[in-house]
Amino acid sequence: MSKLFGTDGVRGTANTYPMTAEMALKIGAAVGRYFRRDSKGVHRVIIGKDTRLSGYMFESALTAGLTSTGMNVLTLGPVPTPAVGLMTRSMRGDLGVMISASHNPAEDNGIKFFGPDGYKLSDQAEAEIEALVNTGVEPAQAGNIGRARRIDDARFRYAERVKSTFPSDLRLDGVKVVIDCANGAAWRAAPEILWELGADVVPLGVAPDGLNINKDCGSTHPQRAAETVVAHGADVGICLDGDADRVIIIDEAGKIADGDQIMALLAARWASENRLKGGALVATVMSNLGLERFLAGHNIGLERTAVGDRYVVERMREGGFNLGGEQSGHIVMSDYATTGDGLMAGLQFLAEMIRSSGPASALLHSFDPVPQLLKNVRFSAGQTPLEVDKVKAAIAQTEADLHGKGRLLIRKSGTEPLVRVMAECEDADLLERAVNRVVDAVTDAVAS
Repeated sequence: MSKLFGTDGVRGTANTYPMTAEMALKIGAAVGRYFRRDSKGVHRVIIGKDTRLSGYMFESALTAGLTSTGMNVLTLGPVPTPAVGLMTRSMRGDLGVMISASHNPAEDNGIKFFGPDGYKLSDQAEAEIEALVNTGVEPAQAGNIGRARRIDDARFRYAERVKSTFPSDLRLDGVKVVIDCANGAAWRAAPEILWELGADVVPLGVAPDGLNINKDCGSTHPQRAAETVVAHGADVGICLDGDADRVIIIDEAGKIADGDQIMALLAARWASENRLKGGALVATVMSNLGLERFLAGHNIGLERTAVGDRYVVERMREGGFNLGGEQSGHIVMSDYATTGDGLMAGLQFLAEMIRSSGPASALLHSFDPVPQLLKNVRFSAGQTPLEVDKVKAAIAQTEADLHGKGRLLIRKSGTEPLVRVMAECEDADLLERAVNRVVDAVTDAVAS
């Protein structure tokens, strides 16, 4: 049996292992047993979801598994992932669960877990839960079965928390904002929050039907939002993903800025105000070399981690840093939230835009990205192409060629059987040769 947990919980195609109702029931029972260590007190789990059709199925299956071990379940309905982290802590939950496959298409789904502190679970905790899934757990006695109830005002609780992070002396009066909610979890909350703060709101991706989440919209497909910004003469566009933990921002001319540019802006501004704890930004190995150079020019450090916002957060907590994220748009601000929150990050950008009295374009190009090329090579189960001598030799030669001119990153995907080969270099020809040399070597190793 393959490893259950990936880089961000359990994820896959709905009704295909591991994302079946049967497995969700087992996972619910296992995680319920893991967090219900004794028979004393109230044991409570908070469950949120995005707008995928399969969310109903998984919500019911997880609820059944959790209540069978004596956990009381509070269901929030469709809410952003960061809302689950926040409300798990505020409602004194033993556990938080988010049913979402984030930016993936509608046919996929996933299960993410938060501990009682509102942070995602560690690798060790996930390994122990997976062991319980494999061995099975004893259900609670009949008199100890848990209860389930719906919390109807979760969206409003989350909205008030998000608005509290926006400076109290600022308003969004006169600011026209295109907000693309990806037909996902924030489809009601995000436009409401922006309107309540005074913005002129142009909403996109606010008609979920269970099958259109992330479809040609949101942070992974921001082109429509960019066109809408220009067509409506908007000041800025904010694109969220299906569970609203990522953000991409678009300037008034329709130019798209990724997470690296957003982090560069916030890091520099916070450092100038002595708000940047630890004097560094935490980002993954995928963040552009241009970001690293920009930060160095401002005497700001860069702490790199493995891919996944969970690893970013872990390093932030270890080192006492309060700003981190990913190129993909996860922006983690630990002064406000326990995980990435796309709308919170968007509001922080709007605050900087208002304070500067300038256009969005003046804030969204802190550095010129170093050209980046990424190629993937698929391998079969049981294959270990990165251990082949010829592949090792190709990697070593490529690293030598790029020394002082760029960098090479080789990693296995956490969600698919893929080897990802990424390089950055200002010399386009060298960049192409570098990536192709490693890709060819890995391809040959897979084929042999």
